Amino acid sequence: MRRIGWVALAAFLGVNACAGERPAGGQEADSLAHARAVLQRTPVFDGHNDLPWEIRVSERAPMDVAAYDLREPVPGATNLPLLRAGGVGAQFWSVYIPGEYADSGYARMQLEEIDIARRMIDRYPELVLAGTADEVVEAMAEGRIASMLGVEGGHAIENSLGALRTYYALGARYMTLTHNVTLDWADAAQDSARHGGLTAFGEEVVREMNRLGMLVDLAHVSPATMSDVLNVTEAPVIFSHSSARALTDVPRNVPDSILARMPANGGVVMVTFVQPFVNREAAEYDDRLTALVSGLREGGASEDEIRQEVEAFRGRTPRPTASVDDIADHIEYVRDVAGIDHVGIGSDYDGMTPPPEMPDVSSFPVLFARLIDRGWTDEDLGKLASGNILRVLREAEAVAARLQDAREPSTATIAELDGNP
Repeated sequence: MRRIGWVALAAFLGVNACAGERPAGGQEADSLAHARAVLQRTPVFDGHNDLPWEIRVSERAPMDVAAYDLREPVPGATNLPLLRAGGVGAQFWSVYIPGEYADSGYARMQLEEIDIARRMIDRYPELVLAGTADEVVEAMAEGRIASMLGVEGGHAIENSLGALRTYYALGARYMTLTHNVTLDWADAAQDSARHGGLTAFGEEVVREMNRLGMLVDLAHVSPATMSDVLNVTEAPVIFSHSSARALTDVPRNVPDSILARMPANGGVVMVTFVQPFVNREAAEYDDRLTALVSGLREGGASEDEIRQEVEAFRGRTPRPTASVDDIADHIEYVRDVAGIDHVGIGSDYDGMTPPPEMPDVSSFPVLFARLIDRGWTDEDLGKLASGNILRVLREAEAVAARLQDAREPSTATIAELDGNP
């Protein structure tokens, strides 16, 4: 790639107003200007964005990358002007596929989703596929958005280490070990625990990811799985889109016991903007709604009846909303428990309903301005924006280089290690 320096990057990032901003004056305007200046120097490297799935299920033209024009206004939260305004210099694009539908063919769906993401990246000169930390930095310096892929859910490998290696070769640089369903080899946070964490094959998955240089993502896994991974991994882990469980007690968030292990591991918790993960009232609202639906189903209500009751509930009781301060609280909590070197940003745009103050990917300066108002230094803001995740990538690459010199790709099977057919 041709290097044209940080001047081009500043022009690329700093020209548009943030769509999510309130009218600013005085100190607030100063903080927003300061935030944009920080993000010109150290752009955001966001851990999770579901745009490829948004394209896949588009009502107008499903799976049609050309029809979902990222230079124009779009139904979702992400397009190129918004990314520029948000100070985004690198993005993990989630290549999510649902884990609940085994009959759909996980590998086929995963390859389709990777194809959508790669065609999207190839279509726009502003985006570039990156495979290493150095390539991310080089893309940022050119004023482009470095793009890496994140497989969201180990169900996609169908218990095959060969499939894992193939996804890496196609650009996947992390894999979330589970999504919402427990696998044959790992327990999920939002499903029943069958293994007490990882099985022997699950441990081999982690070892092979270390050998490849693919980051192990612990968002969505159970605390026991988190702990088992930290006992096995030789490389830093990430949480691509999770927040602090001590502040919002939901299964998807990270307990203090795991946050306290981040310094020894070197990993990073990329705080998400998902409202019920960062706001206790929103989480409690969702719990009441889930209980309502479960009770109706147990009582034999039809899907139409359930839908009507849910709409009535929402009409009577509006859902509480999260604020930018809720997100900032979680970032500061992770910083305080795990350390400033172990916190990042994992928004989950296009995979959730965002907080009103943070409606789309242009909104990152709003969050950084709030942290500036709370006394954050430019150095610490740079670590949060991209410094920490770039360090993790480099450390994972160094581990992979060492392990590739020491051993061949694993040919282990789940039948051999776990006794499964």
